[in-house]
Amino acid sequence: MTSLQSIDLVCPVCDNHFRSQSVVSTNSFGGKRTDFHERAAGAQPLPYLVHTCTACGYSGVERSFVEGAEVSTHVRSQVLTVLTPRVAQHQLDTASERYHAAAQVAEWEGAHPRHIADLLLRAAWCCVDDSDHEGERYYRRAAAQRFTEALDLADAVPSTERAVLTYLVGELWRRVGDDVLAAEWFERVDTEIVDPEDQAWVRDAARQQRESPREWFG
Repeated sequence: MTSLQSIDLVCPVCDNHFRSQSVVSTNSFGGKRTDFHERAAGAQPLPYLVHTCTACGYSGVERSFVEGAEVSTHVRSQVLTVLTPRVAQHQLDTASERYHAAAQVAEWEGAHPRHIADLLLRAAWCCVDDSDHEGERYYRRAAAQRFTEALDLADAVPSTERAVLTYLVGELWRRVGDDVLAAEWFERVDTEIVDPEDQAWVRDAARQQRESPREWFG
């Protein structure tokens, strides 16, 4: 099962001291979906891997709230303008909304598109757990677009990881119902393989999802 602990955090934007919960331990006994969404038996850990300031809405992982952490003037301004009003309107109450806020903060900080995409993908996974189908589709599309940006940047993604990300983009488009675009990405996987033996599973997964899709690995 997933074990949690209470932690004390300090917001680097507004200096608000607040409490949150973090993951001490978890498991993967619930299996893994074909978009790499790993499920735990019992409580899911995802909602507790990102934190949101209860006063201004600044969001990120635990290390973003360590004592002495600093943010730029630009990030502070954006947080107070964009996220703070959403706190008052209870629009950062769900895990998916908190991941979305963290993705926005990462973008304001100039983070790599892959990092932003990872946060948006986790927002989609949280929507799956909450049965929020509209939100799931929105975040999957947004994640696919950001992963694509990462792949388009010269030398931004290690050659050994490009096939996996290419497969993932295809799977994201498949899961929002765009089978044509999904097939195009699955077909590109072969061109990104750099180690045929070690990456055979990626090729097999792309073929499987193109021809006879499954929802789970294994």
